This record gives sequence, structure tokens and C-alpha cells, in this order.
Amino acid sequence: MKLKKLYPELVSGIIDQGFDKEPKEIQTDCIPKIKSGADLLVIAPEGSGKTTTIVIGVIQQLKEAFEEAPRAIVLVGNKEKAFELEEQFELLGKHTNLRTFTVFDQGNLQYQKDTIYEGLDILIGTPKRINELLSNTGIPCTKLKLLVVDDAETIFPNRHHPVVYRISDGSIKIQCLLFANKWHEKFDDLTKRIEKNWVLINTDC
Repeated sequence: MKLKKLYPELVSGIIDQGFDKEPKEIQTDCIPKIKSGADLLVIAPEGSGKTTTIVIGVIQQLKEAFEEAPRAIVLVGNKEKAFELEEQFELLGKHTNLRTFTVFDQGNLQYQKDTIYEGLDILIGTPKRINELLSNTGIPCTKLKLLVVDDAETIFPNRHHPVVYRISDGSIKIQCLLFANKWHEKFDDLTKRIEKNWVLINTDC
């Protein structure tokens, strides 16, 4: 991952957080491919830097605020992980004007829907709540560019995968990035169900 090839405001955030010293293997492997628009299925152990890779990749692709509808949806396994991810976006994206918002199962659905329609770029949330918002016309998807799934090895076995298919089916141009701690047999179904030129990155070998 060469910083000089990244969005300058993102580079400032990376330097501020000290992530410019020695990029982790997953960042070196993934960021150039994300930047190129590739669809990734990434298998890497916990603590390998997946969260930071997601944040850098999404900020690099979106760069700055644009109109009102979200351009990235990031699915995570639970509320705690969602807010952890939001904090990372705020830290690494503090020199940008990108807008993030987090939704979760126990939150007020109408409040979350209203906030989304006020305008944002990155929507982070749990699969159940994202699905509920989609069913209640709470997420305009006309500008969606990125679908990111973290904790994919828990989301797919727990029968939350239909929302992944629902979002991906909504746009043939959407870039899909899936990250998991370990391989799960349902990923075979995923790669068949979502017909893309998937690039597999496995650092857990």
C-alpha cells in the first residue's frame, strides 16, 4: 500500500493515527485491489487489520461527501462492532467531509430512517436492522457503490445472508467486499449466487 497513491485527505488521517509506519499484509494485499474496483472475498484471522483495511478502502473509493443517498453500506455482526467501525471512520476520515451513521436492532427505526434521509455517505449496521430499513423504504439505494460485509463467517451461518443478496441484486455495478476471520462453506453459495469475478485473498494459510 503506497500512501502517495491514496486520496490526500485519507493519507493525512492515516499518518495522524500512525498507520503509515508498516502496513499490514492484508492492507498491502487488499487496498490496491479495492482501489481498482475488484470484488473481494478476504479471509484473515482476528487482529490482522481487517477493520482498518475496510475503513481505508471505503474512504479511498468515496473520497468526499456527495448528494444525500448513501454510497456505501457496511454490514457487521453486532452493535458493538458497528460503533467500533464508526469510530475508525471518524478517525481516519477526519480530514474528509464523509458522513457516517450507524443503525442497530434495538434503535428507534423511525429516527434511524429520518437520519438516513437527511443525507450521509456511509451507512454501518447490523443485517437485521438494515433489512428492516430496506423493507420500510428507509434506505435510498440509487447512489450505492459499495457493499461491505465484515464478520461474514457469522452473518452467513446465522441466516442473515439474504440481505447481502438483496442489496447486491439491486445494482449490477455495486462493488462487493466481504471479510471473514475464517472460511465458511456458505461462501461457496455466495460466489455462485452473486455472479462476479471474485478475488480471493486468504492470509490465514
